[in-house]
Amino acid sequence: MKVLVDSSVWVAYLRGTSDLPTVDRLIEEGLVVTNDLILAELLPPLLVRGERRLAGLLRDIECLPLTLDWDDIIQMQITCLRHGINKVGVPDLIIAQHARQNDLALFSTDKHFALMSKHVPLKLH
Repeated sequence: MKVLVDSSVWVAYLRGTSDLPTVDRLIEEGLVVTNDLILAELLPPLLVRGERRLAGLLRDIECLPLTLDWDDIIQMQITCLRHGINKVGVPDLIIAQHARQNDLALFSTDKHFALMSKHVPLKLH
């Protein structure tokens, strides 16, 4: 199963503070995918710091197109709020929806996704 690696994992990975073998294994096995939202979060700081090689490597990862279903995003937010999961941002809802639409596992260190997965069908890595 392909894995959508969230920017929280990438930031930790690039700093050397994450579970490096897991990310490395997923990359080696060709299981990592991304989307334009995650790239929009990651690329600007890298490019400002002149880390073009690293930015290029991220751009080489398979990028799946985003198709936003605002009704589904609104419903996920309602479900979260009804279960006391507050302050889930729209970017996280878009990432969750993208993983669900494409039958992807989501790899994130963001606690919102773990809480959401108890009430919203979401596969976590």
